[in-house]
Amino acid sequence: MTTKERALRERLSSLGSVVVAYSGGADSAYLAYVANDTLGSRALAVTADSPSYPERHRQMAVEIAERFRLHHQIIQTRELERPEYRANPANRCYYCKHELYTHLVRIAEDRQAVVVDGNNADDRGDYRPGRLAAREFGVRSPLDEADLTKQEIRELSRHVGLPSWNQPASACLSSRIPYMSEITDEKLRVVEDAEHVLWTLGFRVYRVRHHDEIARIELGRDEIVRALEPEVSATIVRDLKALGFRHVTIDLQGYRTGSLNEGLLLKPA
Repeated sequence: MTTKERALRERLSSLGSVVVAYSGGADSAYLAYVANDTLGSRALAVTADSPSYPERHRQMAVEIAERFRLHHQIIQTRELERPEYRANPANRCYYCKHELYTHLVRIAEDRQAVVVDGNNADDRGDYRPGRLAAREFGVRSPLDEADLTKQEIRELSRHVGLPSWNQPASACLSSRIPYMSEITDEKLRVVEDAEHVLWTLGFRVYRVRHHDEIARIELGRDEIVRALEPEVSATIVRDLKALGFRHVTIDLQGYRTGSLNEGLLLKPA
């Protein structure tokens, strides 16, 4: 066991009982696994289901929970009913996390537990308005506190057999919609269906950015050439136009985290 692994387990033990904000991604899955291994029934992994949460991710969260016998609960969150969230300002994530932590804190209070999330050491300094909500609700970040980086979490996850170890970074579907463009159920459904097209074609890293009538596709740099193959590109154009897009484009810069933040003057939260 590494020094950082030991530090993580010690932090979880010191908390006594935890409620893990569990999406099924690499970070939260590893945290939920270690919390369960350390605290047993005193660790509850909670997944928030909403229109902005991809169904495929929900299925993975459930599969991991069942396979590793995590104590798991799925709740419904209603961030889309909040006008400030639907308006999609640059700090949209704050309102989403505020909704999430409102529910998780209630669950934690009933269990005399502490809410923990999957933020890690690499997240420091990034623009994450949801961190403000975390501080307001007293949410702890044991992975960050143990100084674990994303790559270390992936390696540790691989070592224990978590299938999430090599999953590409993921974010809610609302992150595909440019700031100040209203978030609606319909847009989220279209984005999810469009990304499902890319998934079925075997692409690994992708985002479909919803610019009203334009679909701007971001792919891993090593996958762009394949998308331009005549048969593949024809399928993408056909299927995305069937979803309502008039124009289907590929961003030659490829996928990059937070591309919709480009041009904004943002400070780390």
